[in-house]
Order: sequence, then C-alpha cells, then structure tokens
Amino acid sequence: MFSDLGLAEPVLQALKDEDYVSPTPIQAQSIPVTMEGRDLLGIAQTGTGKTAAFALPILNHLINNPKALTPKAARILVLAPTRELAVQIADGFKAYGRHVKFRGALLLGGVGQGPQVSKLAGGVDVLVATPGRLLDLFGQGHLRLAQTEIVVLDEADRMLDMGFIVPVRKIVAALPKNRQTLFFSATMPPEVEKLARDILHNPAKVEVTPPATTVERIDQKLFYVEQPHKPALLTEILQDPSMNRVIVFTRTKHGANKVVETLEKAGIEASAIHGNKSQNARQAALNGFKAGKLRVLVATDIASRGIDVDNVTHVVNYELPDVADTYVHRIGRTARAGATGIALSFCAVDERALLKDIEKLTRLSLDLIHDHRYVSDVPANAPVRNDQRPQRGKPQQRGRGGSSDRRQGHGGRRAA
Repeated sequence: MFSDLGLAEPVLQALKDEDYVSPTPIQAQSIPVTMEGRDLLGIAQTGTGKTAAFALPILNHLINNPKALTPKAARILVLAPTRELAVQIADGFKAYGRHVKFRGALLLGGVGQGPQVSKLAGGVDVLVATPGRLLDLFGQGHLRLAQTEIVVLDEADRMLDMGFIVPVRKIVAALPKNRQTLFFSATMPPEVEKLARDILHNPAKVEVTPPATTVERIDQKLFYVEQPHKPALLTEILQDPSMNRVIVFTRTKHGANKVVETLEKAGIEASAIHGNKSQNARQAALNGFKAGKLRVLVATDIASRGIDVDNVTHVVNYELPDVADTYVHRIGRTARAGATGIALSFCAVDERALLKDIEKLTRLSLDLIHDHRYVSDVPANAPVRNDQRPQRGKPQQRGRGGSSDRRQGHGGRRAA
C-alpha cells in the first residue's frame, strides 16, 4: 500500500484521486531508498511505473524541505531523452503534485525558448528537460545548476542510443557534487553502465525484471513479408476491429509519412510523429490518439519510449529496428498498467539478421503467422544483413501466446 511508504498526506491524496492503491515493484523498492536520500540505480522495463517511482519521493522531499526559490535555479532536475517522454514526466508531476505547492518548468526543443526562459527567471522547484535545450539555455546564462539537490536520469540507455551521453556528462559536470542522483534504465549496455558508475555514489540497486526481457503480458507474433507487400499487409490486418488503438513503428521519418499516406488512401485515419514534425504537431497527434479520436499512430523510434497511452491494443513493427534493444521499448507501448497487448512484427528478407538479434536479446522465438495472403516463406539461401546466414533445417519455435495453429476471429484468420 502507498500508505505504508511514509509519503506525506498531500501526495497520498493525489494517489487516491488517481485510484492508485498499491505500488508497482519498482515503486515499492525505489521510494523508500529515495526518501532516505541515497543514490539509486533502477533497472526496469518501460511501463512499470518508473515516473511515479521518482516523482512521489521528490514531491515528498519538497513538502518536507521548503525553500525559497533562487532566480534561474532548479532544485530538482529530471533529464529525458525525448520531447514526448519529457512531456509525460511533467504531466506526472502535475498529477501527483496537484495538492503540493511547487513551481515546475519544461524545457524542450521544437518550440520557442522565450516562455521557457521566462519560467526559469524566478527559479523552479522541478525542471524537466531534454539535454539539448537544457544545454542551450545553460550556455546562454538562463539556467544555473549549482544549487540542484536531486537529479534524475530517465531512460539512460535511450540517451546513449540518441547520442546524448556527452551532453549528459556536461550537464552532470555542472551539478554540485553534494547531490542525490536517481538513474533509471531499461537495459545496461557497457557505456551506460560506465556512466552510472561515474555519476552515482554508493547507489542502491533496484532491478525488478532481468535486463532486456520483454513484458510477459505481450503476445508477440511475426509475419515474413516482402518489403513491397508490407503496405497491403498492414492495410489488411487493420481491418480487424479488435485493433482499435494501434502504434505502427518505422525506422525513418520518410517511411512514417508513406505509411500514413497508404492508410489514408485505404480510408484508415492515421497520423505520424517524428523529428521533422513541430512539437505542437507531435503533441496534437498524440493528444488525438490518447483521446481515441485517432485510431493509428505512426512513429519513428524517437517516440518509442515517450508514448504513455493506456489501452494500446497493438504495436506493429512495420520495419524491424536496427538496434535490438529498441524492439523491447517499442512493444512496451502496449500492455501498460497491468493490461495485455499484442505486438506484430513484419520481417522482410533483408531484415533476417535484425530478427535474429531480437530473438537472441529477448531469448524468444516469435510466433510465426503464415495465413495472410501477403506473407511469404523466406528461402533458406536468402541474403541477410551483416553476413549472418539463417540456420537451415531448424524448425520454427513458437513464442508466447500458444501454438501458431490456433485460429481466432472471423474467416478462419488469426486475430491480429
């Protein structure tokens, strides 16, 4: 129970307003440690409740340690790799802190800096920021970090993927040595592990799931399909009415736009979010998706960890990601908050090496679907990326979710 964790009454009231009663494992283990003032290394998959795991004890800290704000300074700094995730975190602080008097600010690119500079002028309690915009304003003298008490690095492995490790190190170097640092990551590649060692002091380690394992509640399925047939296959499977809130992932911005065009020609309303879209356009698309006005959201990997929407029924990997870890984060957009979900992956011949990397990382062979007219059998001698050859004669292993012979839905087709 949250009431057993020693949180202040205003925080407990906000949790009651949200109908939250029991903490998730990452919250139950992280909150007491954070309230003791210790550094924390938290390893947990996306969708496990990490935002509340650090936001609740931080709000508790602000209640128990009131201070006058210093111009251009931030008492708490939360770094996030993407604009979408930064917005999600800021929204979390607003929800959990609705009965707490605190001043917050959000710094992100893609919008004018004027209002952000104005917000910083009087100082803030909680600053949520992406590294690029934060360094810009810090370099211009609009922000001081010497008095920051707590810093949170969220999705540290995504920081690495997006090339933010050097900017993060610059930001950390500007922070006081006498601070509390909370470090969260879904996976721990060597460079992220080194960063954690360098910036954490005698941290408590909380690991609620093994690194890089996929969420148990996600039914993961695979289509072998040639690249030219992917648009038709996607259009066909979206005829299934059970696919009522779907995120489709592509590797490129151009690819995302093409998928939206294909779907709209088929009468399926869709919108894309990627780096070339303005922040306002991205947020408008995300808001429409959250509100149920938009059935299909097409996204590049810049958004794979920044979309926190309940009741996403399906994730479609229209193109397999170049980095296997990204697969875990993509499919984690479904099966959130205790729900179940389905992840569908399209694999062309030249993506076989990427599939092999994913199955090696997740220790799971995806459940093959072969009963749609656009799917194909991949020849044993088909070329693959990185000179990795498919194993010949090895029977297809089945993933979670049962035998591939099981049929669901109308017309004898497996429900997607």
